[in-house]
Amino acid sequence: MKGTRKYAWLAGLLLALAVTVFSPLASPHPDGLERVAEEAGFIDRAADAPYEIIPDYVLPGPHSEGAATILAGVLGTLIVFGMVYGLAWVVRRRSDRAAS
Repeated sequence: MKGTRKYAWLAGLLLALAVTVFSPLASPHPDGLERVAEEAGFIDRAADAPYEIIPDYVLPGPHSEGAATILAGVLGTLIVFGMVYGLAWVVRRRSDRAAS
């Protein structure tokens, strides 16, 4: 079972990274909620995020916006994956201790 979990985590990470690589091919048009807000006339009342780690999903440095978007996505994916994996590890250790 332990090896199966490891491969599931790895498969999830690889799938997320593959999706990230294709992110520049996503539609440039607004998503459903943003489109409705534009059409209904309340888009200007939207508040900005309180903070931005990677503004507009573009890292500074690369000259290509597509490459910068991919790098930002890969970095964000790895950070979130690491946090979730670490949290799962802590929870699993605690449950193993409680079962002992």
